[in-house]
Amino acid sequence: MTKSSDLPSLIGREVGVSRWITIDQARIDAFARITEDEQFIHIDPERAKATFFGGTIAHGFLTLSLASAMSDDAVAPLDGMVMAVNYGFDKLRFLSPVPAGSRIRGRFKLLSAENKGTQDGVTRWLLKHELTVEIEGGDKPALIAEWLGMQMAKG
Repeated sequence: MTKSSDLPSLIGREVGVSRWITIDQARIDAFARITEDEQFIHIDPERAKATFFGGTIAHGFLTLSLASAMSDDAVAPLDGMVMAVNYGFDKLRFLSPVPAGSRIRGRFKLLSAENKGTQDGVTRWLLKHELTVEIEGGDKPALIAEWLGMQMAKG
């Protein structure tokens, strides 16, 4: 748990790193089916071998969709947290493809923490984190984003 009074001292600092998550072909195929994005570069290993990627790659949105799981691993909730909601992104860039079979993890740096007021004893905090999703052994991250989240905490 993080105390809201500690937030100012955490701004500009890395606050957590998630576990490694494997992006295997089965996960990519399932994501393709559920999102109806079945481009061959994601689901056809034979055709994908002939591209400059050399094999299938994860959807950028699959990588992004794992941000919540990474955050649960890496970012301590506020003390007295009632709930948290996704508030959106200020910036998002996909920098490197994630080859099938790779492992990724998220690194979180707190960029800002804004008290949005208290109602009925619950304070709303708008937190902005820089999320960097690393590819194990990769030279560049898969993505970098400025992610906004609203945490509601008692006290």
